[in-house]
Amino acid sequence: MWNIFEQPWTLLTAAIIILLVMLIIRSILPEKKHLWQLLLPVLIAASAFALDLLIQTDLEKINAVINAGVKAVEQENSDAIEPIISDNYHDSFHKTKNDLMNYCRRRLSEPLVEKNIKRIVTIDIQEKLATAVFTVRIVFDQRSYIYQSYKPIILTKLKLDLQKEPDNNWRITQAELLEIDMQPVNWHDIQQQIW
Repeated sequence: MWNIFEQPWTLLTAAIIILLVMLIIRSILPEKKHLWQLLLPVLIAASAFALDLLIQTDLEKINAVINAGVKAVEQENSDAIEPIISDNYHDSFHKTKNDLMNYCRRRLSEPLVEKNIKRIVTIDIQEKLATAVFTVRIVFDQRSYIYQSYKPIILTKLKLDLQKEPDNNWRITQAELLEIDMQPVNWHDIQQQIW
């Protein structure tokens, strides 16, 4: 579905076309030259940028939630994770938001991650629900127990379910691990092996 807020380039293209039409009209009919003819394409182009800056689409909000989570883990900041998690959170291992937050506080209380490199694979948005699948290459801190006893870099694949809440913000309702280094895995495997 076409959405002008997700595609401001449409308005920029329209502004260029209008500018060309105005220039042609001004050259064919010089007696009809007016300043507003040149200002119209400028105003349309400016509105394209204004709409893009002022109005955040659902896709942009979901990307912001994912980026905030990835950055919070990188900075080992469990307090930054809590606001992006829904109160009705649950996954295959953590039954509540509190369970997940306790796990995050425990794991992020010591050196763990040096850098996260995220790549979105898919985001599917349906009304007030969304699913995002993405990969994160995790470079572990040299002082972390994973770096010392397992390996310095892993590639993870995750699936997030998100919900648009009454305040119009998207929050994570479920996070599942799908793969580590291209091998199928889930939360229980992680709990038993490395973490």
